[in-house]
Amino acid sequence: MGTQKWVTTLKKALYGLKQAPRAWFEKFFIVISSLGFVSSSHDFALFIKCTDASRIILSLYVDDMIITGDDIDGISVLKTELARRFEMKDLGYLRYFLGIEVAYSPRGYLLSQSKYVADILEQARLTDNKTVDTPIEVNARYSSSDGLSLIDPTLYRTIVGSLEYLTITRPNIAYAVHVVSQFVASPTTVHWAAVLRILRYLRGTVFQSLLLSSTSSLELRAYSDADHGSDPTDRKSVTGFCIFLGDSLISWKSKKQSIVSQSSTEAEYRAMASTTKEIVWLRWLLADMGVSFSHPTPMYCDNQSSIQIAHNSVFHERTKHIEIDCHLTRHHLKHGTIALPFVPSSLQIVDFFTKAHSISRFCFLVGKLSMLVAAAS
Repeated sequence: MGTQKWVTTLKKALYGLKQAPRAWFEKFFIVISSLGFVSSSHDFALFIKCTDASRIILSLYVDDMIITGDDIDGISVLKTELARRFEMKDLGYLRYFLGIEVAYSPRGYLLSQSKYVADILEQARLTDNKTVDTPIEVNARYSSSDGLSLIDPTLYRTIVGSLEYLTITRPNIAYAVHVVSQFVASPTTVHWAAVLRILRYLRGTVFQSLLLSSTSSLELRAYSDADHGSDPTDRKSVTGFCIFLGDSLISWKSKKQSIVSQSSTEAEYRAMASTTKEIVWLRWLLADMGVSFSHPTPMYCDNQSSIQIAHNSVFHERTKHIEIDCHLTRHHLKHGTIALPFVPSSLQIVDFFTKAHSISRFCFLVGKLSMLVAAAS
């Protein structure tokens, strides 16, 4: 008796196949281009349609999209055309997108992930109701040899991965998450205790939201800082930066530098190079959306020596060992893309992203990040 062989033909797919995302994007690109939209050269998932009187912006993430602009009729036509070409659902005004809750107020837009926080806390199975005032202890220094290895590191990795995504709207945990994410390969009981502290902080600040102001100016300003040699294992420094559009915090980072810096000045200069690259990209991206800048973007730094190095091209003895890409800062300073005003360390906002702080200092810095305690749902 013969054996029957069944063959399944997959006609349509978006998830699961390696080439599906590419094929879907290619199809969408053809359709959206036929409707007069142009892809931004600085973010290929951002599509823009401009006329003399209006502008429509579409941001795509896989098969989810946000459409905005000042042409209401044009947006209606766009949605009708997309619905004719694809199976799609119009969810109305933006309220929820990829786990991010959006609320409106007279002051602007509030972004939060309160439901996502609740899901993380449930997944972690905390057995107490304790809360803490800061996500990481003051002067905390962790190494891979601290504590005993976890028998099953799966939960640690899952929670830390979730916390990484949570930093999209919670810059106040960015440094703490940066610390615990360094140990996902081989976490220990000490590292898990650090994660639990972050979760207890989140439990007390579930409804903390990031405010995107609707009334402030559209001017960029940046802050750059570094904590020299702070890693106890490899003595690498931590880069931190944050960038505001008017009063709204739109970009930030807390990341260990790739090589060891020989001085605090060198560490600061490397951080300035990273911040410069982000500023340049944001200026390009905002220009695509119709926000252009005629003045240099101020990048505040609290290290006079690194500012002087950026201004002085003949500091050969002090800078000959620094990679060429670090001198990117000097190039953009010379060409008027950035300016380098000095800021005292006591007022350096980005200090928040390079080290742990006391409760009073932590609260002071959070207050500078345009964060509010309000439910975005």
